[in-house]
Amino acid sequence: MIDLLACARTRYAAKTYDPARKIPAPLIEQLRALARLSPSSVNSQPWHFVVASTDEGKARIAKATHGLHAYNAPKILNASHVFVLCTRHTLTDAHLDAVIEQEARDGRHPTEQARQVRRETMLKYADLHRYAHRDAQAWMEKQTYIALGVLLMGAAALDLDATPIEGFDNAVLDQELGLPEQGFTSTLVVPLGYHGADDFNTRLPKSRFPAEGLFTDI
Repeated sequence: MIDLLACARTRYAAKTYDPARKIPAPLIEQLRALARLSPSSVNSQPWHFVVASTDEGKARIAKATHGLHAYNAPKILNASHVFVLCTRHTLTDAHLDAVIEQEARDGRHPTEQARQVRRETMLKYADLHRYAHRDAQAWMEKQTYIALGVLLMGAAALDLDATPIEGFDNAVLDQELGLPEQGFTSTLVVPLGYHGADDFNTRLPKSRFPAEGLFTDI
């Protein structure tokens, strides 16, 4: 059995990567499956994942780390693989209907009535964010961050290193990857692999607030 607490205690954001070490294909398939299986509010799944495994692919992503973000380029270029977590531009009825159709194919709606009730429920919550709160983009990005958490813990459980990166020019990356035409924008870049021998973060203790100040029991 995997000791998830041990994974949480030992994982950290890698600062350098060993370019000579590559993640075996079966482990990458597990990471892809974990990202796909991530939970999301009302199963909205408002995401897309771009995976770079070649030097050329990683170089395309690294184009978005110019200027202020240049320090992140080596992580991307030296990592074994890089995941780009993308979020939908808009939450459309067509996308929500596609979710419902997939659920039906997967056997989640035993009757047409169950399917209709499910659709009404999904639209109710989606409309809260689209029209009442007007925060649909932020709400969808929250779901993408859930996928990030799953990916990071999955990597730790597989003894892999990962680095969640927000420091990149998403406008540059979106254009490089053709994301606007697909209805997405880049939210996070996550290099994955094995840390380099010069990674200072491996020698630093983990720092978190004490549990006494973080939990309130009622």
